[in-house]
Parts: sequence; C-alpha cells; structure tokens
Amino acid sequence: MQTSSFWLKMDDHIDIHLRKWIVDGKQPRAILQLSHGMAEHIERYDDFAKFLIEKNIFVFGNDHRGHGKTGEKAKIHGFFAEENGFERVVDDLYSVNKHIHDEYPNTPIFLMGHSMGSFLARRYIQKYSHTINGLIISGTGGNPGIAGKLGKRVAKWEIRRNGGKAPSTTLNRLAFGAFNKHIPSPKTEFDWLTSDPSEVDKYMNDPFCGFICSSGYFYDLFTGLEIIHQNQNIQQIPKDLPIFMFSGDKDPVGGNLKGVRQVLEQYRQNGLENIEYKFYKEGRHEMLNEINKAEVYDAIYTWLNKQIEIESGQ
Repeated sequence: MQTSSFWLKMDDHIDIHLRKWIVDGKQPRAILQLSHGMAEHIERYDDFAKFLIEKNIFVFGNDHRGHGKTGEKAKIHGFFAEENGFERVVDDLYSVNKHIHDEYPNTPIFLMGHSMGSFLARRYIQKYSHTINGLIISGTGGNPGIAGKLGKRVAKWEIRRNGGKAPSTTLNRLAFGAFNKHIPSPKTEFDWLTSDPSEVDKYMNDPFCGFICSSGYFYDLFTGLEIIHQNQNIQQIPKDLPIFMFSGDKDPVGGNLKGVRQVLEQYRQNGLENIEYKFYKEGRHEMLNEINKAEVYDAIYTWLNKQIEIESGQ
C-alpha cells in the first residue's frame, strides 16, 4: 500500500492538498472520494482508507479550503473564499474528481461526504452526478429553516463589523452550544462526536481540529444549506443514483435522526428511488470513530461491493 500527499491547483490559483491511498501497479475495483467535515481534515480517515485498500478499493480525499494543510498553506483556517465559498468548495471536489478520472479512467468512483462534507456532497450530486457512480452520506442534517436564516443574518452583521475572516465565537456557540445537551455526564465539549473517549482526545489534541470558523464560513455554510434543500435543485439529481445514508441516532447534527429522516423524505418526494440507509443505536456524530466502527466499515463496504457488482454486470 502506498499513501502519498500531493497538491492540485484550482482555477482561481488556490492549492488544494490531496491524500491518496493506493496500491502501486494495481487496478482498483473502485475508488472512494472523501469529503471531510468542518474543523477537521483528511488524515483522520486513514484507518478507514486502509480498511478499504485491503478490499482493493482505493481512496482519495482533499483538505477543503480553510482546513488541514490546504488551510495551513493559505495561512487561514475556518474560511472558504471571498465569494460563493460553498459553491467554490463543491467545485474543488469536481476538480479532484476529474484528477481521479484522469489517473484511473474507466474505474467506478463513489463520493462519500461526512457532516459539512455531506452538505457539499449533496450539492455535488445536484451539479455533477454524471461524474460518480453513487453517494455515501454520513452524519448529515436537515434544513435548519428559520435558525439558518437567523444564522445568516448574524454572519452578515459580523462580516460587516469584523470582516469575513475573523473567527466567530457567537456563531460557533449558536451552531454547537447545545450539542452536548443529550450526552450523559459529558467530560469535554466534544463528547457529542463519539462515545469513544480516546477518539475525542485525539480530536482535541489535533492542531487541525476543533478550531472556531469565521463569520464568512458560517455565511457560506448557511447559504449552502438553503441551496441543497430546494426542491428544484434536488430534482437535478438522477432518480436512480445509488445513495447510502447512515447516522447515529444520538447525532445532534442530524437532530437525533429527525433531520436525517427529513432529508430521506424530501429525496423520496422528489422521486429518488435508489436509497438505502442505516441508523446506529446510541451512535453519535462520527460513526467512523465510534466504538462499533468495525460494524460501520463493514456496512459501507457491503453497500459499495453491491454497487461495484451491479456496475460490472455480475
């Protein structure tokens, strides 16, 4: 197995950091392209990627703008772009996808998005579904509605007052302040991520995790959430696109499944007919880092394997 990092230059001259997990000289059965979550980075998916490599599924993933090594090189974390940041980051995923297609033509590519990365991935299939063979959605959430509109107004006010790149403790508190509410006796502010304390410690000790994002970032995020929940945009998704959605039933991002079920229902109402889902009892936000992660890995592989067999006509 070979793990390597490289850089891709986007059309606005921003360098995006990429990681790939491959086996040199081998043709993969499929490739999984990863879209990570907010205030984290692609290296955190190393264990999961190694699991897939053993099944001959290669993995590619990038650090989004304002995250990981991409953010480090640009000297700013928690900020997407000066304008249309959400769309910009979705378009970055498309550029990464094109690179994968160039490197491995005629290989099925699946996209997987976690949390914020799931929102980006859900926009991706509204714009670029022709470039992938299926989508995996992890730790997603529903339409924030009025709360999202309020968040956007606060973000706008803070951008006027402090500029778009200043970290917003107010919006951070609005977004995450109540996330530990249903966690029994939380020991840290990040216990809502997973019930595995060693994973929470790893997250808290990682300099590329848990930072406070900017008001510009929050404005972009709330804008993106409005876009992905509009029916006319959902109608751009092919009705037969294979989708696998999974979540813990104690994930506050998904409203303890309430928001996740809303997403499923809205997709169904718009005619999407090839959706499978799995909910995990007592699971929190990061199912890939939960105490039962082996079960979650297997479920993802089972779904991927089924899609690969369908693609190959087996």
